[in-house]
Amino acid sequence: MQKISRFLIGLIVVFAFFLGMPLEADADQAQPKKLAYLVSDLRIPFWEIMWRGARGKAKELGYDIAVYSAENDAKTEMQFTAQVIRDKVDGIIVSPTNSSACVTILKLAKAAGIPVVISDIGTDNGDYVSYISSDNRHGAYQLGRILTERMLELDWQDGRVGIISIPQKRANGKARTAGFMQALDEAGIKGAGLRQQMTFSYQETYDFAKELIEANADLRALWLQGSDRYQGALDAIANTGKAGEILLITFDAEPEFLDLIPQGILVGAGMQQPYLMGETAVKAMDEHINGTAVDKDMQLPILAVSTKNIELLMPVIKRNVLGLETGISN
Repeated sequence: MQKISRFLIGLIVVFAFFLGMPLEADADQAQPKKLAYLVSDLRIPFWEIMWRGARGKAKELGYDIAVYSAENDAKTEMQFTAQVIRDKVDGIIVSPTNSSACVTILKLAKAAGIPVVISDIGTDNGDYVSYISSDNRHGAYQLGRILTERMLELDWQDGRVGIISIPQKRANGKARTAGFMQALDEAGIKGAGLRQQMTFSYQETYDFAKELIEANADLRALWLQGSDRYQGALDAIANTGKAGEILLITFDAEPEFLDLIPQGILVGAGMQQPYLMGETAVKAMDEHINGTAVDKDMQLPILAVSTKNIELLMPVIKRNVLGLETGISN
């Protein structure tokens, strides 16, 4: 009897000891879940704004999130993919260098059992939770309509339009070109060739713009499928003596566009909403992790901004496009 009592007392002591300690599962639950954002190049303002949107939403939902910028290098992107898989993150948000590279990222993440949400660019194939994209084709079509209407107002319908594009290996690049060319075709305005950006540098943009201007005496407009190197195109127009003779229209946006569009220096811009895209990507991942069904494809509208509507759209532009006035600092 005495032995049994001692045994029971021992059990009580041991039970009391462990009762005061958190179980391992509880300790794991107490730790915030980890997300990783794999991005093609954080030096480009569009991606930096998307990162801020993702970071803000992750903080709001109680996640730790880290960013990994490949600086437009596919090899670095694969190294970062391997790293976050080794770190056993709970989810990956990816804005890949191109659509074909995304296929490999998805395969590696699937093998590791890590869910992936794609935010822009797209993938050629593979399994993912959700693809958050902009309606690139329709947005580019609307942008083309803005440009062709302006060319017709100036009686420049016989002029040609040159394109400085993002890589056409990207699904979004193909969609932008197709939508824009549809608008040109409908207006009976011809293209003047396409140059694909690789380095996204000022010098590359300047050189491509200068090449298109010098190769086409009847060039009346340039469409830059990005935004951050717009000054290279403007300088090429000025330095070739074509200021006032060639229009510039862009995709995406910079803070300076809030002044350049009203002044007519830019005809307009097709503005994606990167801050909102980053928020939406993290929200989709959170819903998936918590067992809620998520739409496989979510397209956010592109704002086709011109002198005619920029004031009306200003609050949305400042928050969702430029990531201003959000309460989230750089």
